[in-house]
Amino acid sequence: MKRPLLITDCDEVLLHMVTPFGQWLDEAHDIDFAMDRPDFVDALTHRSDSRPVQTEHIWPLLDAFFTTEMHRQTLVPHAQHALATIAELADIVVLTNLTDQFHAGRVAQLEAVGIRHRVQCNQGGKGRPVADLVAEYDPSATVFVDDLAQHHQSVAEHAPGVWRLHMIAEPQVARHRPPAAAAHARIDDWSEALPWILARFAEAGHPAGMDVAETAPNRK
Repeated sequence: MKRPLLITDCDEVLLHMVTPFGQWLDEAHDIDFAMDRPDFVDALTHRSDSRPVQTEHIWPLLDAFFTTEMHRQTLVPHAQHALATIAELADIVVLTNLTDQFHAGRVAQLEAVGIRHRVQCNQGGKGRPVADLVAEYDPSATVFVDDLAQHHQSVAEHAPGVWRLHMIAEPQVARHRPPAAAAHARIDDWSEALPWILARFAEAGHPAGMDVAETAPNRK
């Protein structure tokens, strides 16, 4: 019998990232991080003179954070319980936008908080890797969870039969971000997301579509 498949992001879905990243920028680099801004390019400023951090310096800062500061990240509330419940009936893949050099660290980081599932690194849009995972697992139904609207759009284009749940687990960011237009639902808490995901799995055989207003509420 086919099993359903959950494909989930990690940062701001399973583990908090922006808060510890901001704390580290403050402590180590005298950089302020405005979480109400839509992306890192506008959000990071030098405290000394309020100059924006140049774009070419942002990725090196992120790489440095993931190289030495992963220990700062904490588990999102209810995430471990939700994944343990889902794992009883479905396969789970953590699809994280990190380069392969961070794969072992991400696996260890998740295992330390009781999340032991396949981890796949990725760069760029997630639509094609999601489509590849669906082809590999041939699941009865698939749910994709991510905090970034562009990845929901990418999955909608490359794997339209996948259910798409927009989740931003950091309240300081979530309040400033609208629901992703290409997602079927916006739910920012795993305790509420779990029954929604299980309901989508129970509808196996009914492909995902955008006409789901009654079953996929937007909750922020």
